[in-house]
Amino acid sequence: MNNTREVDVVVIGAGQAGLAGAYHLRRAGFEPERDFVVLDHAPAPGGAWQFRWPSLTYGKVHGMHALPGMELTDADPGRPSAEVIAEYFAAYEQAFDLRVRRPVDVKAVREGTGGRLLVETADGVDLAEGSERSAGLERPDVTWSARALINATGTWDRPFWPRYPGQETFRGRQLHTAQYPGPEEFAGLRVVVVGGGASGTQHLMELAPYAAATTWVTRRPPVFREGPFTEDVGRAAVALVEERVRQGLPPKSVVSVTGLPLNDAIRQAIADGVLDRQPMFDRITPDGVGWADGRHVDADVILWATGFRAAIDHLAPLKLREPGGGIRIEGTRAVADPRIHLVGYGPSASTIGANRAGRAAVRDIRRLLAGEAVDTGAVAPVG
Repeated sequence: MNNTREVDVVVIGAGQAGLAGAYHLRRAGFEPERDFVVLDHAPAPGGAWQFRWPSLTYGKVHGMHALPGMELTDADPGRPSAEVIAEYFAAYEQAFDLRVRRPVDVKAVREGTGGRLLVETADGVDLAEGSERSAGLERPDVTWSARALINATGTWDRPFWPRYPGQETFRGRQLHTAQYPGPEEFAGLRVVVVGGGASGTQHLMELAPYAAATTWVTRRPPVFREGPFTEDVGRAAVALVEERVRQGLPPKSVVSVTGLPLNDAIRQAIADGVLDRQPMFDRITPDGVGWADGRHVDADVILWATGFRAAIDHLAPLKLREPGGGIRIEGTRAVADPRIHLVGYGPSASTIGANRAGRAAVRDIRRLLAGEAVDTGAVAPVG
């Protein structure tokens, strides 16, 4: 059975970036379900925030900017961020009638006919038909035929696991930040935390009171940033990330070029010996980790706080990746195909960056659909 439906724009993802894009589509006069559709594979509103560990309270969240058009007010800093932000996103979707379809998995985006893109999905649901999943009914797959695409899939689904000799022999537990359950599960255990970013330091500071011992290892010495995070500092950091994606290289996080803020909690953790960085180990043994100089640390758990990669595998049929491994973009447009906009990718992979990128993407999509020239330095726009 042919189950293809036509819209002007498909938005993939309903985290901060996807909702920002959908909001600006609405403001530009696009109607949900008629002109655009938002597809989200998560089970509920909240984007990746809904999967964060309970001990990450809203008061511990750094740099959370409100979605465009609706402030997040009166949030209890002691509540889990997963709850606060999920409720905020749900209220936002309702307030602007964004009609997010979920859970929907996008399997692939392919070239269609007549200059259109085909967005192939699994578990698509027709809102007019009610909740088939709750009724135990099988739902048909849907292919969306679109003139433009906003890809806002983030990184949470692509945790990065480094590989080291002996890793498969380790008798303890290995887990990634994406699976981190909170500090209580590590009571009395010897934990090695790998990674020099914000998640690694947060995990260490939480674990220390519970664990029998913690060891912190990173590939490079961590860089702690003194002083306030000014607009000039932020712009310089974003420029560095933007240059990578212009070259077609995989984007780095903005945090990787700004360093970690040296606040009172970090200073205390350094003074207490919790943030005592060790160089990266050379091998993993059945009972822990070892270095080439013969040193060994016993461990029950290895916690990989090693970051994430962009979740863009579904775009593979379009062959957008450059030899360097990334997708080259100008603004939010894929240089190889101006119908594709990546929001929350590279320089816009922050809450405030996603808001601005969503607006920019919609501005360019309006021009594209109107048949106006879009200067990408690459292919001509498809009308």
